[in-house]
Amino acid sequence: MTDEELAKDLGPVAALTIGVGTMIGAGIFVLPREAYGIAGPAVALSFVVGGVISLFTALSASELGTAMPKAGGSYYYVNHALGPLFGSIAGMGNWMGLAFASAFYVIGFGDFLVSVVSIPAVSLGVVSLSAVQVAAILAGLLFIGVNYVGAKETGALQVVIVITLVVILTAFSILGFLEADLTTLRPFAPSELGGYGAVLPGTALVFVSFLGFAKITTVAEEIKNPGRNLPLAVVGSVVIVTTMYAILMIVMASVKPWQELSAAGADPVVEVAQLSFESALGLGGLGAGLIIFGGLLATASSANASILASSRINFAMGRDKLVTAWLNEIHPRFATPYRSIAVTGFIIVFSLVAVDDIKVLAKAGSALHLIVYGLLNLALIVMRESDAPDYDPEFTVPLYPITPILGAVFSFGLIAFLDPIEIGLSVLFVVFGIVWYLFYARERTDKRGILSRYVLSRSSEMPDAAVSAASTVQPDGGYRVMVPLSNPESERDLVSLGGAVAKANGGTLVGVHIVKVPDQTALESAREEYDFAEADRLLEQARVDADELDVDIETHTVLSHRSFEEVFDAAETYNADLVVMGWGPDSHGSPGRAESAVEEMTNALPYDVLVLKDRGFDPSHVLVPTAGGPDSDLSASIASVLREFCDAEIELLHVADDAAEGERFLREWADERDLGDAALTVETGDVEAAIESHATDASLLVVGATERGLLSRLVGGTVVMDVVDDVECSVLMAEQSRARSIRKRLFG
Repeated sequence: MTDEELAKDLGPVAALTIGVGTMIGAGIFVLPREAYGIAGPAVALSFVVGGVISLFTALSASELGTAMPKAGGSYYYVNHALGPLFGSIAGMGNWMGLAFASAFYVIGFGDFLVSVVSIPAVSLGVVSLSAVQVAAILAGLLFIGVNYVGAKETGALQVVIVITLVVILTAFSILGFLEADLTTLRPFAPSELGGYGAVLPGTALVFVSFLGFAKITTVAEEIKNPGRNLPLAVVGSVVIVTTMYAILMIVMASVKPWQELSAAGADPVVEVAQLSFESALGLGGLGAGLIIFGGLLATASSANASILASSRINFAMGRDKLVTAWLNEIHPRFATPYRSIAVTGFIIVFSLVAVDDIKVLAKAGSALHLIVYGLLNLALIVMRESDAPDYDPEFTVPLYPITPILGAVFSFGLIAFLDPIEIGLSVLFVVFGIVWYLFYARERTDKRGILSRYVLSRSSEMPDAAVSAASTVQPDGGYRVMVPLSNPESERDLVSLGGAVAKANGGTLVGVHIVKVPDQTALESAREEYDFAEADRLLEQARVDADELDVDIETHTVLSHRSFEEVFDAAETYNADLVVMGWGPDSHGSPGRAESAVEEMTNALPYDVLVLKDRGFDPSHVLVPTAGGPDSDLSASIASVLREFCDAEIELLHVADDAAEGERFLREWADERDLGDAALTVETGDVEAAIESHATDASLLVVGATERGLLSRLVGGTVVMDVVDDVECSVLMAEQSRARSIRKRLFG
């Protein structure tokens, strides 16, 4: 299989308008009546508080987005940092939250539409649809179709909608300010509504208005120059919309008393526009008409952007195998995840049919997003504290770690101010995400989060409860063996070795061809100009060889400014459990220096590594020297695989000061590793000489990497390095995954 990627065709304006266009709808056109009824004029503060809470998370999302511009946004960051258990919670919550929000926006659109167009109600026997629901369904189908065509068309539509909308609201604000009577704002926080204590409940209601900024990160993979444009779009959209909300809510409450704006049947924004335009221009009808038109545009842009974002999350979850991979399919013409869009569209239409209470959909969307936002802030902390090697953001949040901590606390805390039904729904979806992971995704996904890797690689330093929890929720996805391929002459040997290990573990072989691009050449330009014919032939042969071995294989070609170093990044990217690489005279970025491979391998890598010095791969007689170190455990497991799948004869060698003690050690060591039937040899004297002597009759030497530190190796050499050059058979060096401190990396 090969990866599916999305084209980068969204510019900075289109990205900004995805956020602004989504957020500018509900707060002004749909929710004012309910909002004034909760907090009175102080609802303006509710919007400001919502904007501040959103800003904390927006900053975290910007940093994560510039480091990992991938489709899926918040879901991807949570899944990558916290692991697939939390990824399932965030993915399901974000996906369904966006679907609910999309249905909420579409119903708002339908409500405005029926005020200008006669649309009949429909009765389908068991289901009766109001005129608003019929209008909403028709509009929803239209927006789903727009997203099906492609993100470029979606971005262009957003730009037109948002610019027009801003012009209308600016005129509304200016004329409303001219008619303002500030005495209607007193008392600013009415005591009958709970005073300033009503501000946070008001925020909980209107927070659905701030969901747009995170939607920008869900299309980060499609944004041009995300390092610059993503933070500008995310943070900029929050600041712009928060300012507009605060001004407009003050203006409306100063034109007409909040008590009248919150009355049943009132449409605050239309009534205020009619009064303002009539008083200033004598054109009250025009004002009402412009606001109705603006309401159609606002809810349309919100619904459009939400559908765009929700389908990308669905797509990203399919790519990570948390939902069926069937959703990964990219449309051959439009380059969009069309199946994800279709599934999301079905959920939206079903919600429109099943629920007619707009507030339930709005609050349900808010509750689920607050959970995701809290997890997103925690994901940033994990990425920073774990010092992940692939984490290099172009934008970093100010005042770390205060910013993400406050973002997480405020996001989770605001849930408490929702109604019990929305809180219960939040809990239900968290439980559903956990159950979904345990009974469906866990046995399919192979994604391991940074958090669990960090905990398990430092198990001796971590509390037992943390280690137990990280182990318990690890995915049961298949074992993955990555083989970097560059030389057709060694390709078959590496595939045979890697395939045997993958087959023994019921796993998958991952063939990766890395193309080194000169530093002066942009990778995007190289992709357009590079002839992939040679790479395709190499990977196709790997697929043929894997098929002969009856082992599953997926293949990738990676363009990079680095060669050997990229191997380790690719292993992280493709979630390798084991890396099997060749070891030639020109390998690994340092001609003639095999030691460069060992220097890299002495870092704390989250996977096992095998390096093959190939002098003709022949596993018929395998010699495994051991002194009982952790890397010899990996050597023993590889020897067992070669015995089972290649009919290898295994010889174990131990060099000891005392022969009797050495024989006792080697017998126990072999029995514990299910190698009791191997030939056992104990020698005394020089270790290097003993290995070289017995390697004369061996076809393959499997030896664990040295435990000596980097500085010690550079000054005095190692047994491994000396033996590699002196023996005539192939050598397989093994290093087991484990964490090592900086001191141990240097001095052993």
